[in-house]
Amino acid sequence: MLNLPLLSSHEPPLRVMSLHALAYCKRLFYLEEVEEIRVADERVFAGRQLHQELDSEDDGSHVQINLSSERLGLVGKVDCIQRQDGVYVPYEHKRGKPSVSSNKTPEAWPSDRLQVIAYALMIEEAYGQEVLEGRVRYHAANITVRVKIDDIARTDLQEAITAALILRGSVERPPITENENLCIKCSLSPVCLPEEVRQAKDKDHDIIRLFPPDNDGVNLHVLTQGSQIGVSGDSIVVRRKDSYESKHPIRNIETISIHGFNQITTQAIRKCVEHETQVHWLTTSGNHIASIYASAPQIQRRIRQYKALGDDQFCLSLARRLVLCKVESQYRYLLRTSRGEDQLRVIISKQLNGIQMLLPKILSAESKDVLLGFEGASAAFYFSGLRMLVSPEIDDRLKSESRSRRPPKDPFNALLSFGYGLLYSSALSALHASGLEPAFGFYHTPRSAAYPLVLDLMEIFRVLLWDMPLIGSLNRNQWNIDKDFVITKAKVWLSEPGRKKAIELFENRVQESWKHPVLDYSISYARTMELESRLLEKEWSGEPGLFARSRIR
Repeated sequence: MLNLPLLSSHEPPLRVMSLHALAYCKRLFYLEEVEEIRVADERVFAGRQLHQELDSEDDGSHVQINLSSERLGLVGKVDCIQRQDGVYVPYEHKRGKPSVSSNKTPEAWPSDRLQVIAYALMIEEAYGQEVLEGRVRYHAANITVRVKIDDIARTDLQEAITAALILRGSVERPPITENENLCIKCSLSPVCLPEEVRQAKDKDHDIIRLFPPDNDGVNLHVLTQGSQIGVSGDSIVVRRKDSYESKHPIRNIETISIHGFNQITTQAIRKCVEHETQVHWLTTSGNHIASIYASAPQIQRRIRQYKALGDDQFCLSLARRLVLCKVESQYRYLLRTSRGEDQLRVIISKQLNGIQMLLPKILSAESKDVLLGFEGASAAFYFSGLRMLVSPEIDDRLKSESRSRRPPKDPFNALLSFGYGLLYSSALSALHASGLEPAFGFYHTPRSAAYPLVLDLMEIFRVLLWDMPLIGSLNRNQWNIDKDFVITKAKVWLSEPGRKKAIELFENRVQESWKHPVLDYSISYARTMELESRLLEKEWSGEPGLFARSRIR
């Protein structure tokens, strides 16, 4: 009889697969079972394919069955039960190879062993008959390993269940595993970021990139006014007023951005939520209005975020690093663009000198208000210099005398504002993907409908993802003042052709790859935003050191 802690009536039972994760890595168990983060990679799909093949080849000699045990507090689906000589034998099928003992004999991996032990004891409870052994079939080696169901096995299961219940009641993630080889094969490495943690602790660590280099899908922008977004099967269908129709497989779409007065059906929204495709509504000027995304119980992550960002000194330390990252990027861009251009360097020398004098003061700012003052002064120097980077040969009407936001007073400012609106949606998507609460930031305050944490994250990417490509595009004379803008006395905004051009410029930029200057591996800018979001969470999860350290070269 196992001496197990009693589950309260409102606690769900443990999945047997969660014990498999626990034996593999405690942090994996916590991410999957407590924070409910699960990622299906190629190994997961390969395992599913194996079971489908076994089901199709079944000759009736074994049966797959759902099991549950109130005494153990477990539920699960055993791969196979066979009855041999009047005794039940549970089987687990694995695609890989077995472990090898010190005497060179094959044996079950600890996680596989614990899984089959759990099923054996659940079968005992269900059928009232003792189970003497379980078996694990490793198909890659064509080997079946036997697992004894003895007192040692029962004790191991008891200890695992107790450890699992303790972890499930905690709001703190366990540390990363010391066994780096486990991380290489783990589907949750892009969430856990174990290699990045090791690099933060040991600068000489030779990092292995486990974070995906690019996004899995595309961002679908619906611009033409009067369009309707519906669904057909597993495809999103966009229908324009002129009856033109385009289909887009939902599995290939990361986000849908609806610009202006377009409609999306309830069925399409539900399909997006089911496939974790985010939907953003924006004005025709590019301002964010609202979003819909799949929700998940991530209360432990939110508790950690609220607790950390309720500490003013902690927020100030993060804000200093964020502002330093932004201002250094602005300074480096002005410096780099004017390199080799003696006349331009002289013209913007005042701006460069002004920013240079502010840089050393940022990390010693005594309050957020002082920091805001430094950032504002730097921004004035930067935008003054940014306007001077525009080639004197382009149409004078595309140039600007000052920064104007609400509303933009000239085409240059209209372009800046529209691009920052696209950046806002991308940053919001990255935060949602990382499970962070966008309404609770550490630097910006909630003075408008914009989420503070999104505005925080955006600061790292304004220069990289919009200012640099926009100036390059202007200097290549790619904008037509008459076709790409709508100009009135009160404001200036982009026409539909102008919005299409801006979106193409932005989307091409976020798909470009760059080499992270600290982590020393190449990923797309789109993935970099998600990476920074996850590195930010680590600042209050016991693994700090890498957030806001990226800079343009």
